[in-house]
Amino acid sequence: MGDVFRALADPTRRTILDELTDRNGQTLFEIRARLVTRHGLGSSRQAISQHLEVLEAAGLVSTRRAGRYKFHYIDTRPLEPIIERWLRRPGHDTGDHSGGTDTTDRRGPT
Repeated sequence: MGDVFRALADPTRRTILDELTDRNGQTLFEIRARLVTRHGLGSSRQAISQHLEVLEAAGLVSTRRAGRYKFHYIDTRPLEPIIERWLRRPGHDTGDHSGGTDTTDRRGPT
C-alpha cells in the first residue's frame, strides 16, 4: 500500500492517471501531448517515462507492447485494499458527508 500512496503523492502522476481514465491505452507520446495541451505541463519525455515507471511499480499502470509501441493502461486493483480499509468497513456509515469533522466533545463532564 505504501508504493501506491507514494505514487499518488505526485500531482503529475495523478494527472497521468486522470488522462488514462479519460482515454485508456495511450503511448508515452500521446500521454505527453495530452499533458501539454490539456494541462500545460511541459515535462520531458524522460520525466513522463519515469513517472510511468513509478506508477507501474505501484501496480497502478500496466503496459502492453504492440510492435514498437508501448501502450499504458490504468489498473485500479491496487486501490481496492485502500477502499476496503477506510471506505467499506463493516458498520461504517458511508452516508456521512461532513468531511470527517467530528464535533462531539469526548472530554466527558467538566
